Amino acid sequence: MPGRAESYWMASTEATGYPALSEDIQVDVAVVGAGVVGVSTAWELAKAGRSVALLEADRIVANTTGYTTAKLTSLHTLIYSRLTADLGSEAARLYASSQQDAIEHVRDVVGQLGIDCDLETRPAYTYVTSEDGVDAVRAEAELALDAGLPAQFVTASTLPFPIAGAVRVDGQAQFHPRKYLLRLAADLVASGGQIFERTRVMGVEERDTCRVTTETGHTVTARDVVVATHYPVFDRGLLVTRLIPQRELVVAGVIAESDDPAGMFITQEDDTRSVRTAPLGGGRRLVIVTGEKFALGSSGVTDRLWKLVGWTRRTFDVEDITYHWAAQDNTSTDGVPFVGPLHLGAAHTWVAGGFGGWGMSNGVMASRLLTALITGVTPPPWAEFYTPKRVHLLAEAPAFVKNSAYVAKEFVAGRFRPSHVDGVDDVAPGQGAVLRVHGQRCAVYRDDDGKVHAVSATCTHLGCTVGFNDAERTWDCPCHGSRFDVDGNVLHGPAGSSLESRDVS
Repeated sequence: MPGRAESYWMASTEATGYPALSEDIQVDVAVVGAGVVGVSTAWELAKAGRSVALLEADRIVANTTGYTTAKLTSLHTLIYSRLTADLGSEAARLYASSQQDAIEHVRDVVGQLGIDCDLETRPAYTYVTSEDGVDAVRAEAELALDAGLPAQFVTASTLPFPIAGAVRVDGQAQFHPRKYLLRLAADLVASGGQIFERTRVMGVEERDTCRVTTETGHTVTARDVVVATHYPVFDRGLLVTRLIPQRELVVAGVIAESDDPAGMFITQEDDTRSVRTAPLGGGRRLVIVTGEKFALGSSGVTDRLWKLVGWTRRTFDVEDITYHWAAQDNTSTDGVPFVGPLHLGAAHTWVAGGFGGWGMSNGVMASRLLTALITGVTPPPWAEFYTPKRVHLLAEAPAFVKNSAYVAKEFVAGRFRPSHVDGVDDVAPGQGAVLRVHGQRCAVYRDDDGKVHAVSATCTHLGCTVGFNDAERTWDCPCHGSRFDVDGNVLHGPAGSSLESRDVS
């Protein structure tokens, strides 16, 4: 694989070292999960005078948020056309105003704390290269303008190739997400908040006062609990049936500063191509290209990565591909994030998720909305728009039915799907396969030194069969997006426990 198998955001910042929870504590609010939503929410609540404990199963800002493309934009491909058609023009206006509010809030916080996070103002484009797509982006420009964005239809851009048309929105932003959020985390601690890493939460007991239980048995007692785990790991509102996980690849390479297109660009053509750059200094920029979406557990991920590398090399004069990674998010069945009460009967448990690949602006929006709901101040006008209690039957039905059918198929078919190899000895170095060994379905991986790693092939979340990701060398669950390393350790929820080891000798 070309370049380093790591996110640039992770590689360019120091690792954190907050302690694990080692005793029972009591706070006003416990926040579970320390990505953009968790860190931002904890910081907002601390500034509002609440005592806060932020709990993270691994290291903060090191999972989904550490592997984003970090665009702060209100232009999310063709969302205003979809929202207007499915939910009406008012829904589009609420979405636009909430996203713009989040972008301006980040600018305010950066100025307030003096954060050096490479924040840059850039125009955002949703573009097409085929004449067949021009009518769609022209309509999106009109609807985005109606929704309150400074949108316009254009037929040229600063990309190094011609386009047929695009929506352009000025005044958007891009930044280094870890530099921003790690500074917020430090300010949270300085304000009296507590951060606990390597502290996996196993359960939440909901009463007038909630009780959070961790893997080690230590507890956090809190009036309110925010579940900010990307996928809601304590799902009692059946959000599991209304979220669709997906993963996409990212490559990054060095270009000359003079070749910087100075904008944020995305097209849904060619299975998505998203482009932005980041400053490196010395007259150089890092061009970051995202695309090649794939369902978790599917095969051929390495081929997709090489396809993205080829497009990047053909499009930009890159010195070299320096990093490659993958980003993951969940899309709700009606295309609108879930932010609000965890379930219908919840009074003190809260959730945020389903950002559809636009986690930066939506994550900040969610933190501000959750803070208003928890502190009892007047919530913003988009509170009901994002509530998980909403039901949009007509808008959700097609995606809901398709997703439910896919999960049901994977749940059953995964148990009977034939392997591409006959036995353990046929698994090549660097490859993995699901095999039946001693009457058990095993996920078998052989490392580059020839050592075999074997674990149960059954996801510990809801029992689907995992598939091998040959680019990242992980076991991924196709049903709800859980991911495990080759030894079965949880990399990504909603699974909370590891895959059991298997003896395949």
